[in-house]
Amino acid sequence: MFSLKSIISAIRSKLLTSSYKKSNISLGKGVLFTNKPLISVHEKAQLIIGDNVTINSKNIGYHLNMFMPCKLMADRPGAIIEIGANTRIHGSCIHAYTKIKIGKNCLIAANCQIFDGNGHDLSFPNVSNRINTNGDSKEISIQDNVWLGTGVIVLPGITIGRGSVISANSVVHKNVPPMVVAGGNPLRIIKSF
Repeated sequence: MFSLKSIISAIRSKLLTSSYKKSNISLGKGVLFTNKPLISVHEKAQLIIGDNVTINSKNIGYHLNMFMPCKLMADRPGAIIEIGANTRIHGSCIHAYTKIKIGKNCLIAANCQIFDGNGHDLSFPNVSNRINTNGDSKEISIQDNVWLGTGVIVLPGITIGRGSVISANSVVHKNVPPMVVAGGNPLRIIKSF
């Protein structure tokens, strides 16, 4: 377990890959980091973590195997990652080109991938130039009280409605309404409440 002071110290010493400035990283009260996450925040981007958030990168004591520590990346100018109070994130990647907002009281199980940008443009018909492109981005909104099962992939431009549950290893390629269980690839609504 690491204290807030030790995390900030690690950021400053670049043990975590981050351009740290107090004005662009905001940590609420009671934020808990277990083991060291990987954090990359551009000096003109923002990472906002609410009160009592847990960022868990420790395999021991967690019921699933985590393939990697948590990775929080807002590595482009203007990018924002916002995580609401009381949310728990385990061994997952959150990569914002523009904005990813995660609500309060969310549960994000191990090995989820949440990214608001494509790595490259399609580049048709000039596919040989694809390697030189960075791709588009569309904001992601995960509303309050959402639960993502292990291995969920959330694609750019998605909104997941409050209280919904996404089953393990699903690919969220379309918006999800509030208060449903959804899953699969392709994603479908399994049950509504």
